[in-house]
Amino acid sequence: MKEKIKELTLLLLYLTSWEEDDFPEDVDVKRSWKGYPFEILDELREEDFIFGSSRAKSVYIKEKGIEEAKKLMEKYINQEEN
Repeated sequence: MKEKIKELTLLLLYLTSWEEDDFPEDVDVKRSWKGYPFEILDELREEDFIFGSSRAKSVYIKEKGIEEAKKLMEKYINQEEN
């Protein structure tokens, strides 16, 4: 169950994210509010999906996290449509 919570947290971070203009155009980075359990956010940070200051109210989703979130969309969202 913990793994599903982690996957769904990453998916929600992605689905509620916005494009950030602070990075070069060739870097695909999104930002999202981090109103999720800190333990899960720490694990996502350790797996290199997200980054950001522990003091900030938002996190950046790295390209690796975006790619994983897109796979999770297929797993969780598109399965309902089939």
